[in-house]
Amino acid sequence: MFDAEKGLAQDLDGTGLRIGIVQARFNESITNTLAAACRAELVRLGVDEGDITHVLVPGALEVPLALQAMAQRGEDEDDGEPFDALIALGCIIRGETYHFELVANESGAGVTRVGLDWHIPIANAIITTENMEQAIARQSDKGVDAARVVVEMAQLLKGLAQ
Repeated sequence: MFDAEKGLAQDLDGTGLRIGIVQARFNESITNTLAAACRAELVRLGVDEGDITHVLVPGALEVPLALQAMAQRGEDEDDGEPFDALIALGCIIRGETYHFELVANESGAGVTRVGLDWHIPIANAIITTENMEQAIARQSDKGVDAARVVVEMAQLLKGLAQ
């Protein structure tokens, strides 16, 4: 539950939530660790393993399209149950060209647009770093943070809908 007075999430409980995860394969050693930390935290928070759908895409630019497909799930009777929240996982490391800014900006904007268009919470854990050392330092914490964010936001939106 979210305590608006304190501004802190209290008693995060993911029981019964259906969560979709989209993981970019590029910089896979980092994104695999992000995914493992994220999944472990979701389970720790009560999300059943069977309620987690995890898909892989080539890179960060492909993440928003997969998120959109997941957000659409449940629109038709044959689609299956809709997701309560989604998670974007990826790693973009600065190189020597403008490509870093393009990928970081476009993937981030795409993730945000899907969440707003489909009214679904999305934790954006596509980390952007200057180098591999920074990525390694952030990989586990950001995976855990993403899990906590989606559970909190799913709880918040369910509470506001009542």
